[in-house]
Amino acid sequence: MVGRFSEGSVSARYGRSFVKLVLVLTLVFLAFPVVMTFLSSFASDWSAVFPTGFVTFDHWSDVIYGTDIGADVAVGSSLAYSTGLALGGVIINLIVGVPIAYAIARYEFWGRDWVNVFAILPLAPGIILGIAFLRTYPDLSTSGIALIIGYSLLKAPYMVMAVQSSFQSMDLRQLEESARSLGASWPRTFLTVIVPNAKTGIIAGSIISWTLAAAEFNFSYIVYSRGTPPLAIFLYNNITNASFLNAAAAVSIFFLLIALVTISLQIIGNRGSFRRI
Repeated sequence: MVGRFSEGSVSARYGRSFVKLVLVLTLVFLAFPVVMTFLSSFASDWSAVFPTGFVTFDHWSDVIYGTDIGADVAVGSSLAYSTGLALGGVIINLIVGVPIAYAIARYEFWGRDWVNVFAILPLAPGIILGIAFLRTYPDLSTSGIALIIGYSLLKAPYMVMAVQSSFQSMDLRQLEESARSLGASWPRTFLTVIVPNAKTGIIAGSIISWTLAAAEFNFSYIVYSRGTPPLAIFLYNNITNASFLNAAAAVSIFFLLIALVTISLQIIGNRGSFRRI
């Protein structure tokens, strides 16, 4: 009894602190390279252990205007183009993925488990899907439409899983019956009752899908041929053809873009753009 009590006391006293320490060390380990990369983008030199010569915006200027690698397209055009492509993929995922997640969570039907498996499993790696597009749709693959479709196919599982989780935490039958008893049609019930109550999963799925689509390299590298490059290709050109500090500035721009989109979507959700009843 005494031994068990002592062990329990030690576990209660130091167990939580140990877990917190492990979490903090893990977070620091993962975040440190990102922080150092961002800080180094404002340094003039990094030949020693740490970057030196703060603060300069020359590397950011080189990336923004494409002067360091002789790029024909500035980062602003690439960001806008890639943002639109990723957004198009997210819209397709919303139109297709949300109803699929709802059907899986709400109804029992033949083949439901198979639909669930195919909905949440990645269709194919980006490089394989890109080669398939080139072989099957050679004309379509040279346009941005192929990138949008490819992004949506590759990231659809993340949208379905996030939204399905929200649907499964709700009593869908009771919500539907309550809305229908008040005279709402089924489409109105779905759009004004079911969807707003799943806004957490929808926003999370949108953030994940957009972020991964904007950073998708394998599919973009195979399919992209000419014109304004997607962001992943632009970053690749900067990283491979520029100095390390300019590469750090290019990556930092992507970090800021991801943070801006994530915060914007969270603000939209918190302000009640999806009105729940």
